[in-house]
Amino acid sequence: MLSAFGRAFRTPDLRKKLLFTLGIMALFRLGSNIPAPGVDAGAVAKCISAGGSGNALGLINLFSGGALLQLSVFALGIMPYITASIILQLLTVVIPRLDALKKEGQAGQAAITQYTRYLTVGLAILQSTGLIWTAKSNPGYLLGSGCTNVVYSGVNDWGIAVMVATMVSATSVIMWLGELITDRGIGNGMSLLIFTSIASTFPSNLWAIKGTSQLGDGWVLFLSVIAMGCAMVALVVFIEQGQRRIPVQYAKRQVGRRMYGGSSTYIPIKINQAGVIPVIFASSLLQLPVLVSQFVDRNATSGWSVWVQNNLGVSTVNGYSIYYSVTYFLLILFFAFFYVAITFNPEETADNMKKYGGFIPGIRAGKPTAEYLQHILTRITWPGALYLSFIAIIPMIALDMFHVAGKFPFGGTSILIIVGVGLETVKQIESQLQQHNYEGFLR
Repeated sequence: MLSAFGRAFRTPDLRKKLLFTLGIMALFRLGSNIPAPGVDAGAVAKCISAGGSGNALGLINLFSGGALLQLSVFALGIMPYITASIILQLLTVVIPRLDALKKEGQAGQAAITQYTRYLTVGLAILQSTGLIWTAKSNPGYLLGSGCTNVVYSGVNDWGIAVMVATMVSATSVIMWLGELITDRGIGNGMSLLIFTSIASTFPSNLWAIKGTSQLGDGWVLFLSVIAMGCAMVALVVFIEQGQRRIPVQYAKRQVGRRMYGGSSTYIPIKINQAGVIPVIFASSLLQLPVLVSQFVDRNATSGWSVWVQNNLGVSTVNGYSIYYSVTYFLLILFFAFFYVAITFNPEETADNMKKYGGFIPGIRAGKPTAEYLQHILTRITWPGALYLSFIAIIPMIALDMFHVAGKFPFGGTSILIIVGVGLETVKQIESQLQQHNYEGFLR
């Protein structure tokens, strides 16, 4: 990886793309530390330093690089765009018009992208309104029970509208920055912005673990966490690169005076076909009952509210309960199979192969091919789903082992995104380096 980056910086046009990408990432981090108008940055900093945390909003805060709890201009981060993208992807299965656009190629994809932008702005309006209203009326929910007056008392309804407009505009700017990276830089812009947000929290979390050690020497715990993180990265790289290649042979056919076909290729089916989506779905779904209980019963006096917050919430003292861990594990398994089922259609793949004269050696075209692909997909999804669940619950085990509640940085979602984006970016750099260094048959 380091050698690829070194060779890229020695290539003039690639160096420009890399510097442009790094500049956009730095600008994104700068906006994540600028407080929104009407926010008392000093009061927010005191609440965060006192150990306050928005446990029910942990996933959104993770994707914003900590900007959510700081109530910064980029507080929403890239989360509205991620949510809109997932919603549009799921709707293509149930809305024929979106499914037809998806099959129209580049023009259809451009229309779906435009719908995603509109939905992102709508979600940003809802999320920013809820965030600012909560910070104004109940800041203890976001930053801990002892936090008050993080929004200036003189901010009226017009001031709240200005804060909402600022955060929504900032979300649109983030979309624009991501598209700039995709067009003029290296890698996928949105993925790299998520990568930047998550990676920015690692140094502070690691140092906090060293400072809050309850097992004696802080350096021993610090190095142990680093070793566990490296082992998780190695496991993720090994699994993410694994795939089942199903051979496909195309028969020769004559069109006019030309002969087509006769080539061999394969269908790559990854072990983790669903990516990080099942972890995001499971985390979001588990946050819903906690959010409902805290809004309905803020003082946690009812029996059901106390049970939900103690068993399905995240305690900064006791970490995760066994109910949370088991439910989280099962939800990831379910969403892994669900997402794979809606994104990979064996019948459609078999029909396309039959249409162009392709077949799997030893398998008849048509329905037998679809059944064979479904059988392979089911068998390979099981280890992928179990791998995702295992990676996701490692932080919960680490909380009990190391007693570093709420500060373990190597969460399953974090590692999966960082490693996945890193691998994809390095592949793009290497492919562009090969294009520059390719000499062909003649020298």
